[in-house]
Amino acid sequence: MADLRTELKQTKPFRSLEEEAMLNIQRTAALLEHRLGEVLKAHGITGTQYNVLRILRGAGPSGLCRNEVRDRLVAQVPDVTRLLDRMEDAGFVDRERSEVDRRLVATRITKQGLKLLEQLDAPVADAHRDQLGHLTNAQLKALIELLGIARTAG
Repeated sequence: MADLRTELKQTKPFRSLEEEAMLNIQRTAALLEHRLGEVLKAHGITGTQYNVLRILRGAGPSGLCRNEVRDRLVAQVPDVTRLLDRMEDAGFVDRERSEVDRRLVATRITKQGLKLLEQLDAPVADAHRDQLGHLTNAQLKALIELLGIARTAG
């Protein structure tokens, strides 16, 4: 089992179990995100862009408005509009203003965006398996449950 103090070359003990747990979560997330980022970078997109594409693929042909995309993102971003602008410029999404309510703009994944996701499905699944495949199903379920409990605090 990896010891965070050893990994970080830290000689002093953590101030609390909460601090040690928080730093373990942050370190683990950083390592997992870095590996996924390498896979995505080879295809010219970021983790957040990948997340948007997955959200829109799941939304189907009706798409989602900007706020619905924002609310479903794994990590919060400061400006979803600019993110969607860049993705539209790249040809991964398109947007259409509602004829009924001009304030609403539906964002949909394009064929190019779907094609990119199809190309990424296997490499991303491989990265997940490489990173977490050594855990048993019971361990993965326990991890998922504990992280869910941690997110409900405060």
